[in-house]
Amino acid sequence: MAESTVSAGFARGLMELAVKKGARRAALAERSGVRLEDLDDQDSRIPFASYVALMRAAKALAGDPALALHYGETVDIAKVSILGLIGQASENMSEAFAQLNRYVPLVVETDNADGGDRFRMMGDRDGFWIVDARNDPNEFPELTESAFAQLICAPRRFDETPVAKAVHLTHADPGYRDEYERIFRAPVVFGADKNGILVHGDWMQRRIAHLPRYAFGILSERADALLQSLENSKSTRGRVEGVLMPILHTGDASMDRVARQMAVSRQTLFRRLKAEGVTFAGVLDELRHKLALHYLNGRKVSVNETAYLVGFSDPAAFSRAFKRWTGCSPRRMRASKLVEDRTAAS
Repeated sequence: MAESTVSAGFARGLMELAVKKGARRAALAERSGVRLEDLDDQDSRIPFASYVALMRAAKALAGDPALALHYGETVDIAKVSILGLIGQASENMSEAFAQLNRYVPLVVETDNADGGDRFRMMGDRDGFWIVDARNDPNEFPELTESAFAQLICAPRRFDETPVAKAVHLTHADPGYRDEYERIFRAPVVFGADKNGILVHGDWMQRRIAHLPRYAFGILSERADALLQSLENSKSTRGRVEGVLMPILHTGDASMDRVARQMAVSRQTLFRRLKAEGVTFAGVLDELRHKLALHYLNGRKVSVNETAYLVGFSDPAAFSRAFKRWTGCSPRRMRASKLVEDRTAAS
């Protein structure tokens, strides 16, 4: 899979916990290689490898080998990711579980068995298990620790009803079993055949709805946009668009310039776009079309300003392109939008 990433909010939450436990922020950044400014925007991303380095630096500098467990136990995921808010707006645990699988990549991307969902419900003679299906979990068991602590502890903020009957972990006992059992409030088995939480039989039906229902739709719409942006960033087309956006207005949105900024040759960029069924010229044209509609519908800039923002030095050339895209001139479209607004307001 493409290089996995972690949300900046999730990484920042870990750093803040380590600082509270005595680690110095600058030392955490230096040892992990994570730049503090990269954590300013909660929805931005850092490489998964950087998060692993941050976790290990945080454990050492905070003097807490069980830091990942404590992160899941004490930090409200709703404060570091939109995923937590969606969970709180869900009707019940069954719906929250479905949303967890849909949006968990917004927190951390993982390589999962069979390319499927990360968390799966599996039944056996003991009951139903929540199983973490990521591949090679023992290479970074801290992610299992924080995820399971979050799944078990988050509901306690609203309801003390026990979640776990047992917890099975594929990694070896790291030396702080007592912390596992204090936090999970259930027997723990290390060296097991799966990473799973045996949940109580009524767990899926337990009601949540701690936020108004209308918030669920608003939050889901925002999360879908973030998810689409994340998916786009994995494609060559998405990366090209990301490079083009801030340079369109310069009028120098050439393939050569984009290739240089992506640190690839023009030929390599051509081949990668072709493999996705697009061309550079087509991506550029569609991006200009999309942005032109956005600017004109927003009605905060003029037609000439819109032409400049999407990379046309000649307003007449922009008008011809716009008519090719939409079948009408930009001025006509802008005028029709103004009429519609006045009609709606009257």
